[in-house]
Amino acid sequence: MIFTSTTIAGAWVVELDRKVDERGYFARVWCAEEFQAHGLPPVLRQGSVSQNARAGTLRGMHFQWPPSAEGKLVRCEAGSVHDVIVDLRPESATFQQHLAFDLEAAAGKALYIPPGCAHGFQTLQDDSRVLYLMTDVYAPELADGVRYDDPAFGIRWPLPVSMIAARDASYPDFDVVTHRGRFGRGGHGTGP
Repeated sequence: MIFTSTTIAGAWVVELDRKVDERGYFARVWCAEEFQAHGLPPVLRQGSVSQNARAGTLRGMHFQWPPSAEGKLVRCEAGSVHDVIVDLRPESATFQQHLAFDLEAAAGKALYIPPGCAHGFQTLQDDSRVLYLMTDVYAPELADGVRYDDPAFGIRWPLPVSMIAARDASYPDFDVVTHRGRFGRGGHGTGP
């Protein structure tokens, strides 16, 4: 695997190191030792898949409050998506900043999202499928999100939104004071 750091501490682009021959290619998609060598959690505790029928579908922006330590390794397995992370760690130098990446199944790139960052994506093609591997189990009581179009983050989505869950469309405006107070009770730091 090929790891490339991003401007958000603890977030990495993870590319396949393909071994190509006449049959096609072979590539490792997960290795605990390689993740640990890059300061990332070497244990995955849960996996999920999201199938999306229509281009323009938007899912997110989701995160879990402390004490959850849910990091995510996200890979597009079919179609393509515009993937976005927002740094919600108050003590981070990139607090409230976002990064966007286009993930295509054919390219095989993945994105590691550290705990304390919100994540979401918009499908760029019909029948797009996203695989999530998480470092912590989903805890409904800690699950939350920020609105995909909240002006506090300035995210620009490439397509008009064709489908979105009512919950994702109705998160309130981001309140930095409330967020800092609640986040500070468990904290994630700026690293993974």
